[in-house]
Amino acid sequence: MPLYRRIPKLKHFPLVNQKEYTIINVKGLAGLAKGTEVSLESLLEAGILTTNDGPLKVLGDGELEIALTVKAAAFTQSAKEKIEQAGGTWEVVS
Repeated sequence: MPLYRRIPKLKHFPLVNQKEYTIINVKGLAGLAKGTEVSLESLLEAGILTTNDGPLKVLGDGELEIALTVKAAAFTQSAKEKIEQAGGTWEVVS
């Protein structure tokens, strides 16, 4: 096994196959209309996100009061809980 695979935990070693995500917090979704279907494309069109750095990942910082249908590549556990508590649904897309 090559040296870079045996000791990747040390400083200054790049992560092999690291995933890059476009991230948004739950509080960034709070300004949308009730029942909106949220995806990376819809957030770019609405101007909430400005760049596409990869698949969308939803983080759980903030509060959500409206029911939304959120489609993203990844969710944190707290983001899933907050979306469900607001009456919305979440779906993992590839």
